[in-house]
Amino acid sequence: MLAPDARVLILGSFPGEASLAAHQYYAHPRNHFWPILGALVGESLAELPYGERIGRVKANRIAIWDTIVACERRGSLDAAIRNASRAEVRRVERVAAGLVAVCFNGATAGRARGTWEAAGYRTLQLPSTSPAYTLPVDAKLAAWRRLADYL
Repeated sequence: MLAPDARVLILGSFPGEASLAAHQYYAHPRNHFWPILGALVGESLAELPYGERIGRVKANRIAIWDTIVACERRGSLDAAIRNASRAEVRRVERVAAGLVAVCFNGATAGRARGTWEAAGYRTLQLPSTSPAYTLPVDAKLAAWRRLADYL
């Protein structure tokens, strides 16, 4: 989901099994992504149907994508990722020339940070919204509030 007028790009690692099955970003019901992003933009995104959720994200000039576009993995844990193919920075530059910041949802996504910084983007490492990352949701939200500086 990369719109030409996006100001902020949020990069995850690679979709989990629930997201792949639903063809939706952050589809696992316990993932904190939608409630956290909703709190940042002042909308109850988690309560909206997926299509409306994506529309509201785009209206806030936010793009969502992954640092890994293909890989081998059993289950949903990032630690199980093998033979990863990385997302192309050049594609993002062509599609969304007005990006102000690239943010990384979790440590695995954050491994690509240097590539995006070398391309001239401001970057922000954020704690994973995954339910497997046991940091309390309030602490995750507090860290994610730094994203508001770029919206």
